[in-house]
Amino acid sequence: MFSFIWLIAIFLSMVFQTSTGFISPFIKTRSSFVSSINELELGITPPLGLFDPLGFLEREPEKFERRRAVERKHGRIAMIAVVGNIVHNKLIVFDGYLSLSNNLKFRQIPEGFSGMAAVPVEGIAQILFFIALVELGWLPASRYDGDYGLGYFGNDILDPELKIRKLNIELNNGRLAMIGITGSFVQEVVTGQSMYAQYATGHLSPFGDGKGFF
Repeated sequence: MFSFIWLIAIFLSMVFQTSTGFISPFIKTRSSFVSSINELELGITPPLGLFDPLGFLEREPEKFERRRAVERKHGRIAMIAVVGNIVHNKLIVFDGYLSLSNNLKFRQIPEGFSGMAAVPVEGIAQILFFIALVELGWLPASRYDGDYGLGYFGNDILDPELKIRKLNIELNNGRLAMIGITGSFVQEVVTGQSMYAQYATGHLSPFGDGKGFF
């Protein structure tokens, strides 16, 4: 199961669309959050504050709502992907078969991004079907506020200040996770080694000779 979680998360994390952490004072947003919390209050945090190097706020302020939704969704996916990547690279998988017809067990899936190629076509089709169910039904992408009624570990946060803090934490952790999982993919391509293989061999830098950091 951990393998499936990893595979789903990895595939989702690769379906990147343009995402930004920009806040525009010109946009009105839909929100099911506590009434005192506005989407425009989120995402501007130290040390960068308002970060808009490409000038999207001035050129396309009307697209802020969708871009924030995309950023939040991809951040959540990337956080799952990072955890799944670490778990799978620790060789933690459930016993059992990924495909009975192919006599393929979960533990036979290689760690790292290359493991995706080992999944049968039928398995990829199931992943895509699952994504469609999530996107169109369970957690529809058309709900831009990202609030699906699940709460924070099952409970809603009623304190506006605390909720703003938690939402900013989610956005920032998601941003870091997007950078992290992309970096993991890039390093795997550059070194030809999965995360597990890099740590096992002491190859901690993609620019070195495979020994130590440098």
